[in-house]
Amino acid sequence: MSNIVTDTTIYTGKPDCTGRLQKETGTYDLLDKLGIEYFRLDHKETNSIDDCHEVEKLLEIEICKNLFLCNSARTRFYLLVMPGDKKFDTKAVSRQIGSTRLSFAPAEHMERYLNITPGSVSILGLMNDVEKKVGLLIDRDILKSEYFGCHPCVNTSSLKIKTNDLLTKFLAYTGHSPSYVEL
Repeated sequence: MSNIVTDTTIYTGKPDCTGRLQKETGTYDLLDKLGIEYFRLDHKETNSIDDCHEVEKLLEIEICKNLFLCNSARTRFYLLVMPGDKKFDTKAVSRQIGSTRLSFAPAEHMERYLNITPGSVSILGLMNDVEKKVGLLIDRDILKSEYFGCHPCVNTSSLKIKTNDLLTKFLAYTGHSPSYVEL
């Protein structure tokens, strides 16, 4: 057994929310409201994509890499969702979206717009971006998988969600239209 996963049970639906943060329970509430089914694995903190390998095996998915980025003036913010095994090429993404060179955005902006902390970045944080300050960038390879793997706004659980539900139900609710990129 690894240091990350101590309970290999795959759960469906909302957990007992006692002791869980509101940002996590709010995620489950929204997914339930939207009729989005999900599988859940609880685990210790995963602070990097490398920490997620056992989670991926148990959920039979690839956890997506989610990067919170900004332009050089810090006036435009982006959430880039890409396969976990791909390398981020800032020059290629910047060119594809017509932006000055992108870099990692400061944590305070991530918390302000998405209500997430570093290590917990997730597309599901867009539910908190009611002012639409964050543009969504999705690597086209994400569309090839039936399922999408991400955190429920905290890095102590991981979810397996149908990619189509995420794109059609969740993003329709948040009002974020993705721009597709190729890395």
